[in-house]
Amino acid sequence: MQCKIDSYDFKGKKAIVRVDFNVPLNENFEITDDTRIRAAMPTLKKVLAEGGSLIIMSHLGRPKKVEAKFSLKHILPRVSELLGVEVQFADDCQKAQAQAAALKPGEALLLENLRFYAEEEGKPRGLAEDATDEEKKAAKAVVKESQKGFVKTLADYADCYINDAFGTAHRAHGSAAVIAKCCPDDRMFGYRMEGEIKAIDNVLKNAQHPFTAIIGGSKVSSKLAVLESMLERVDNLIIGGGMGYTFIKAQGGKIGNSLHEDELMPNALEILAKAKEKGVNIYISTQTLIADAFSADANTKVVSSDQIPEGWEGVDAGPESLKTWKDVILGSKTVLWNGPVGVFEIPQFAKGTLEIAQDLADATAKGAYTLVGGGDSVAAVTQMGFAKKVSYVSTGGGAMLEALEGKELPGIAAVKE
Repeated sequence: MQCKIDSYDFKGKKAIVRVDFNVPLNENFEITDDTRIRAAMPTLKKVLAEGGSLIIMSHLGRPKKVEAKFSLKHILPRVSELLGVEVQFADDCQKAQAQAAALKPGEALLLENLRFYAEEEGKPRGLAEDATDEEKKAAKAVVKESQKGFVKTLADYADCYINDAFGTAHRAHGSAAVIAKCCPDDRMFGYRMEGEIKAIDNVLKNAQHPFTAIIGGSKVSSKLAVLESMLERVDNLIIGGGMGYTFIKAQGGKIGNSLHEDELMPNALEILAKAKEKGVNIYISTQTLIADAFSADANTKVVSSDQIPEGWEGVDAGPESLKTWKDVILGSKTVLWNGPVGVFEIPQFAKGTLEIAQDLADATAKGAYTLVGGGDSVAAVTQMGFAKKVSYVSTGGGAMLEALEGKELPGIAAVKE
């Protein structure tokens, strides 16, 4: 049975909390963006403030074995600093029984990277390249069976389970979707997860109109299901970034060397036809900043998006496109933004994405509900200091996409059961 974190009595209890501390590290293993760690602090501090103790678990990166560069030891000092207590560390998340048992109220323990174990993801490792389908199936069954023991060990460390990791909610992983079954009467969402669920509901179920979705990024293939889902919900759909050139070429435009997916052109035309049928306004860049190389020192110029010469490629939305989009955004009551509208990682090509961030802040000030999700979109509003000037900034990339597709996320469903 799902509990509510605000009404649960943590006094004298141990809480095992799944957080998303998958933060970027530089070559010296220093954190370059601690947003996800800070996002979990309200939940973690709640447990300690009410006389409970913490067992914190997370993953870092995508290790396929135990690798020092993926150790959560690298982030331990920052977690301790933000939490305000000296957080202990367990070198092995499956052998922390004694440390967990010794925790006193107000103390915290961080477990080593969950993904050092194949059981976390529930996928076999080390299979031969020529393994047969039958061998793969048998290996997966073995891992799935051992996953039960893996999550039981984790659950036995504590009296209750909290899932506060929206970023992994779309994965049927042991620490997110399976462990909840081990805590039938003492499982709940953390504050961050509650916020994410409410934010998604605000755009999928309770959106005020006009509702505008801005979907950017490089490839149509990665956002196709989201685009189709949005056609059922929005009044305006702005398609930006590299994916826009597939739509432009599909309509006969010249896109030079711009990123595109020829095999998705029929899908692009189908989306345009569906939008027309449903009365959804589609906005694709009409003017583009182009460059003669994918480089910060490339030559650039602004041209019509359907007249890009050979040897040049689109790298950002042009002023005319941005003006049109701004008017649409400022005229909306609900705005969802996922994905950049240019090559955001190169500052010279980030102007469009940064202007979208400004537009969302302005729309929010006018009373619109604005939800931002996706790595570069989040980076844009954060870098410009607008994170607190929009309604909600999601910490989940893939999870947000799947939620926007209308899918039920395993990590959420498991707690709600």
